[in-house]
Amino acid sequence: MVSYEYILGGLLASLLGSVFFMIISTTLGGNKKVKALSGRVKSNAFGDGAFLPEMEEEKSTDVVIVGAGVAGAALAYTLAKEGRRVHVIERDLSEQDRIVGELLQPGGYLKLIELGLEDCANESIDAQKVFGYALYKDGKDTKLSYPLENYSSDIAGRSFHNGRFIQRMREKAATLSNVKLEQGTVTTLIEEKGTIKGVIYKNKAGEEFRTYAPLTIVCDGCFSNLRKNLSAPKVESPSCFVGLVLENCDLPHANHGHVILGDPSPVLFYPISSTEIRCLVDVPGTKVPSLASGEMAKYLKTVVAPQIPPQLYNSFIAAIDKGNIKSMQNKSMAANPLPTPGALLLGDSFNMRHPLTGGGMTVALSDIVLLRDLLRPLHDLNDAAALCNYLESFYTLRKPVSSTINTLAGALYKVFCASPDPARQEMREACFGYLSLGGICSYGPVSLLSGLNPRPLHLFLHFFAVAIYGVGRLMLPFPSPQRTWLGVRLILSASGIIFPIIKGEGVRQMFFPATVPAYYRAPPVQ
Repeated sequence: MVSYEYILGGLLASLLGSVFFMIISTTLGGNKKVKALSGRVKSNAFGDGAFLPEMEEEKSTDVVIVGAGVAGAALAYTLAKEGRRVHVIERDLSEQDRIVGELLQPGGYLKLIELGLEDCANESIDAQKVFGYALYKDGKDTKLSYPLENYSSDIAGRSFHNGRFIQRMREKAATLSNVKLEQGTVTTLIEEKGTIKGVIYKNKAGEEFRTYAPLTIVCDGCFSNLRKNLSAPKVESPSCFVGLVLENCDLPHANHGHVILGDPSPVLFYPISSTEIRCLVDVPGTKVPSLASGEMAKYLKTVVAPQIPPQLYNSFIAAIDKGNIKSMQNKSMAANPLPTPGALLLGDSFNMRHPLTGGGMTVALSDIVLLRDLLRPLHDLNDAAALCNYLESFYTLRKPVSSTINTLAGALYKVFCASPDPARQEMREACFGYLSLGGICSYGPVSLLSGLNPRPLHLFLHFFAVAIYGVGRLMLPFPSPQRTWLGVRLILSASGIIFPIIKGEGVRQMFFPATVPAYYRAPPVQ
């Protein structure tokens, strides 16, 4: 007869062995699962803290967005409102203090309304309405108002602190249950057989994770480290902006941007709050005078200050003495995408233009409206090849707005800069004179600048109307061989400015988009 002590001991040994085996299995098996599948702890709307394998994770996210600046934040909100499950990864979610992206043209504000984000650019961030521009040259000035007669009283440009605007859009996007907004740095696109499946990123603690989705949209800004995978970029750096903030002073023309055609290049003033005016001094080239040595302060006081309106002089000098001077490199880059299944570029990572005309946000918001409308008929984004083929239409359909604003920005910057070339000097004089004529001569160009009339052909006609106006000035009162030759050179100079920009944008897509086969792409059958 077996003693009860042996039976009890056997039962206890079996129980302890089972518990030990479960602990070992859970520890080793769990570690192996996390490492092999690169899972993540889920939060927000994506689960209750469990690790998800790759296939589950891919099903839980429709779109990964890299970057939550103007383009990324607006896109996240827009796609989430359409019912998409969105995962946004942004390098730094704190409020930034930037010196560009502070003026939204009326055309861009209309797109903001269309996206339901107009409350992000109102009095809650002390945004200011902008009704046009004032142009200064050699002590003369002319006022150029936006053509807003056919719009409601709320429609105008908006100027604000860029960081406040972006934070409001991020906050609004984060209120949606199907948006996950996470701080992290995306290092790599995950590619499998030519298709982008998601991204590898590091969180704030430096831990590496992966996230998967049928569509990855890269909006990581002008310093993008991912664009080279999705486009063939040719980045130009024509100049730098030096930024200051003038406090408690009034602009000569209230609620207008001010452009001073200075030497060597333009100076901009516009309100960014009820008590602050942004000043941007353009410095040609890739280097600016040293801040540390005092060369910058000297340059601003001796070269720039004598050229600005007298009403702003004292505040300008006070801003220099305060010392809060920032600088940044201006960049220009025509869109040159390499269509890739599973991925898309947007915003400054995709396309840049000189910020002189403040058109960047208008282009980005217009692109988002277009992309939203293209994706709207699609319930399933998993057929990457078919989706990529369909979205090639995006690159053509965006051209009327983007090419108009891009070309105008590049051409105006070159015309507004001082030059030792007499032909370029005449073109600059002609531009100021043409805009000062009023009527269609000011209404037309400003409607293009504002994004309210994005028509490339109108831009082309107005640009050469300026050149012809300049030739006409040279022929009065009587033509001479020297002045006639200068007129010929003026036309050649104008051609040399605009035609390379048009070539970079694409002549066919810019002027004849309906001849591009992608223009007619229909949504994939689902």
